[in-house]
Amino acid sequence: MASTDHEDRRDEEETTVAAEDEDTGAHIAPIVKLEEVAVTTGEEHEDAILDMKAKLYRFDKDGNQWKERGVGAVKLLKHKETGKVRLVMSQSKTLKICANHLVLPTMSVQEHAGNDKSCVWHAADYADGELKDELFCIRFASVQKRHIHVNRVF
Repeated sequence: MASTDHEDRRDEEETTVAAEDEDTGAHIAPIVKLEEVAVTTGEEHEDAILDMKAKLYRFDKDGNQWKERGVGAVKLLKHKETGKVRLVMSQSKTLKICANHLVLPTMSVQEHAGNDKSCVWHAADYADGELKDELFCIRFASVQKRHIHVNRVF
């Protein structure tokens, strides 16, 4: 007799679960209506020449050491009308801009001493909202990527 009580309870539970999955035809309206918003990135009039992952450092003159500026997507963007190229880099998780400056013909990009995956250059950067002269170092995943991308741009 105990086995039939157990089977009856199991059949009752299966019926209850099946009833919960049934479509009742009720319609629940959303509480908040979201409007579609146009998002501008500031890159609408530019074409990407380079878009890859790298790690960026800046030289801290006060501490006389390299400090990590961010890890993320570095882009070289060429303006469609003026032809000017700028370097923009944003951090992966926060999307905070960690580099934003023009790439000028007078810039000298050199291999970083002791690390053949890295390059060093000076630039007047605007990432923090004010123009500052910075010494940057960027490290790519491999030597081949550094050679291909740096030689293509500079």
